[in-house]
Amino acid sequence: MSAKASTPVRPRVISEPLGGSALSLAVQTRGLPAELQLWRPSSLDGWREHAERVRNGASAQWLEAIRPAIAANGLAAKRLERVVGTGAGIDRGIVVTTGQQPGLFGGPLYTLAKALSALGLADALERTLGIPTAPVFWAATDDADFLEACVAHVTDADGLRELKVETRPPAGTAMADAPLGDVTALLDQLRKASGSAAHSAFFELAHTAFSGKRTMGDAYVRLLRGLLEPLGIAVMDASHPAVRDAARPILQEAIDRAPEVARATAECAAAIHRAGFEPQVEDDRGLTLVFATERGGIKRRLSVEEAGKVGRSGRPKAVLSPNVLLRPVVERALLPTVAYVAGPGELAYFTQANAVAAALDRAPVVGVPRWSCTIIEPFAERALQRLGVEYLEVRDLHGLERRLATASLPESVAAAWKRLQEQLHASVRELGAAVESASLMPPTVIEGLERSLAHRMSRAERRLIAAAKRRDDRVRRDLAMLSAALFPHGQRQERVLNYIPMLARSGEALLEEMQGAAATHARSLLDAERPEPVAAR
Repeated sequence: MSAKASTPVRPRVISEPLGGSALSLAVQTRGLPAELQLWRPSSLDGWREHAERVRNGASAQWLEAIRPAIAANGLAAKRLERVVGTGAGIDRGIVVTTGQQPGLFGGPLYTLAKALSALGLADALERTLGIPTAPVFWAATDDADFLEACVAHVTDADGLRELKVETRPPAGTAMADAPLGDVTALLDQLRKASGSAAHSAFFELAHTAFSGKRTMGDAYVRLLRGLLEPLGIAVMDASHPAVRDAARPILQEAIDRAPEVARATAECAAAIHRAGFEPQVEDDRGLTLVFATERGGIKRRLSVEEAGKVGRSGRPKAVLSPNVLLRPVVERALLPTVAYVAGPGELAYFTQANAVAAALDRAPVVGVPRWSCTIIEPFAERALQRLGVEYLEVRDLHGLERRLATASLPESVAAAWKRLQEQLHASVRELGAAVESASLMPPTVIEGLERSLAHRMSRAERRLIAAAKRRDDRVRRDLAMLSAALFPHGQRQERVLNYIPMLARSGEALLEEMQGAAATHARSLLDAERPEPVAAR
C-alpha cells in the first residue's frame, strides 16, 4: 500500500477515563461513605423507577414557565414538546441536563463533549425505558468569571495559539452583561486555524454568533443553539428573565433559611474532611449561596446577616442568582431532570450541593460522569506515524524527545558511548576493590569519585543528545506540533483546545464519530455490569 493510501482521512476519536480529584474519583467509583455518596441508579429497573418519580413529580407547566429562555427550534423543539406531552394520549417525559459557563467561540472541547453526553444518555433512556427524553444544555450566562471566558486556544500544524479578548468588564459582571467588543482580529485567527475550512459552516456559526455588538453570554448562547439544536439539544439561557422569575422562590427560600443552609454545608465539608478528602468548594462562613446583582450590573454574594432584608424592604426586587452549590438545586427544581451529565469538578461538588438540597427539602441532584475524549486529527496522526510513537507517549514530551534523540545517534557514536560507560563503570569498581583490599583510603573517597564521574558523564550525554536533536528539525517540529495538538500546556486536550477549528477541518464526520463514542459511554451508564473507567491519565 502506498504512503498516500495509508494516510488517515478521518479524525480518530478516543474515549478516555474522566479522571479528576481524589474526591471526584471516589464519587465516580462510589467509594465515599453512604452519607456523602452521590446517588445514581445502578440498574435498568432503578433507572425506570427513578424516571417515573421524576416525571410524575414535575409540574405540567414547567416548560411554559421557562420557554422564552430556551426558545428551541427544529429537532430540539420537537423533543421538548414530546417531553411535555402536548399531544393527545402522550405521556409526560423527562430531561437529561448538562451545562457550562460561557467561553470565547464556544469554549473548550469538553463543552461539546458534555452536550453530546447528554444527548447520548437521553437517547439511551428513551430507547430503553420508552419514556420521552430530551437533552437540555444549561448555558450559565449568569457566571461572572471573565478571565476564564475570554480565552480560547486553537491549534493546527503550525502549533498552539491563544486568542484573547482584552477589553475587560468590571469585576463581578455577569457574562450576560459583559460586552464582547470588537473580536474581528480574533475571528481572523480562528479562520486561519480552521485551515482551508472544507466544512466552513462550523466557522460561520462562530463568526455569526460572535460578530456585532453582543455580550459574551449572548454570543455563546447563539453559537451553541446553532450547533446543538440540529442535533436535538435545547439550550437554556440561565440569565433570561424567565429563568430568574421561575427561580426566585427557591433563591428567596435559600436566603430566608440561610443559617440552616450554612450549617448543612459546614457539616458536609467537615464530613468530607473526615473521609480523607478536600471539599471541592470551600465553606464561605457568613455568606449565603445567593448573589444579588447591584447597580451597574455587579454581582455580590449576600451575607447571612443581611439576608433577611432582601426582598422585604419595599424597594424594587434585586436580581438574584445562585452560586455553584445552589445552582444544581435550582435546576433540578425547574426541570424534570432525571440526571445531570457532569464533569469531574461538578461530580465532586454535587456532594455538597445535595447537602443544600436536603436543607431546603428539595430533590437531590443525580449526577453521572460525562464522556471524555481525545481527538487525533489527520495532521497529528501523520506526525505520530512519522515518529513511530503512540499518542499517550506525547504526554511525557521531554522523555519522548530524549528517547527519540538517543535513538537517532549514529550507530558508531552510540556504540562508542556505551563502551565508554561500561569501561568507566568497570574501572571505578576495580579501583575501589583494589583500594579497599590495600586499605589505602576510606570507601567514601571512591564513592565520591564515582559520583563525580557519573555527573560529568551525564552532562556529556545531555550534550550528545542535544546535538542529535538539533540535527533533525523535522522531529523537533513534529514533537512541538503534537504537544500543542494533544497535550497543550501539558493538559488534556479537551480542557484547553477550542473545537470550532476541529469541526471546520473535519465536518460532520467528526461529529458523527463523537456522537457514536458518547452514545457508547451513555449505554455503559445504564449497564452496571460494565462501568466506565474513571482513573486519571
